[in-house]
Amino acid sequence: MAIMAGNQCYHSPADLPERIPVFPLRGALLLPSGQLPLNIFEPRYVAMVDEALRGPRLVGMIQPRPEPGGAPAEAPPALCEIGCVGRLVQLGETGDGRYLVTLAGICRFRVVKEIEAATPFRQCRVDAAAFPGDFDPRRGEAEVDREAVLRTFRAYLDANGLEADWESIERASNCGLVTALSMMSPWGPEEKQALLEAPDHRARAEALIAITEFALAGDGGAPPMVQ
Repeated sequence: MAIMAGNQCYHSPADLPERIPVFPLRGALLLPSGQLPLNIFEPRYVAMVDEALRGPRLVGMIQPRPEPGGAPAEAPPALCEIGCVGRLVQLGETGDGRYLVTLAGICRFRVVKEIEAATPFRQCRVDAAAFPGDFDPRRGEAEVDREAVLRTFRAYLDANGLEADWESIERASNCGLVTALSMMSPWGPEEKQALLEAPDHRARAEALIAITEFALAGDGGAPPMVQ
């Protein structure tokens, strides 16, 4: 079992450092084996990319945790407990101070604690020991109900007047299909977090179908939060 991210192969949680920079981004979803393009323009996150390039090229994508009533304006938002670490596999400089990067997802992690650091970006001590299955890219894909996933996806496209490249979709493996549809889905942060925390491709496919069916049963917009 192994995950290939660019030129680097990762076999187990032991291949990852205990301390990584984290990029809190509401509504963004990176999954193991997924590819997430990002436009990096805030100076603190440009500094984060520079620092990652000097080391193992790893960045932890994580969502800010929703706070009842909102957090104080001056306080950094609390973080969700679980995120996904990715490796910088593509980088382009725009000439105006921005980076266009692509992160290749490796595995999920649990935040142990946030580290007090002098860097402008946040850093966390993390533990990926609970997610050894992420290093098997096809774990659970044989149990994916591909027909149900495609039927629900087609219903969503039809309800919203959208088209898709069905030739490419038909060629995709079950794991590639579920990962891509989960990451590109228009659902909100709570739903994205539920998709991230699903234990394998089968469970993620079932969650994706349930979320989409909630939306289709309503007005086709954002579904209620998945518990």
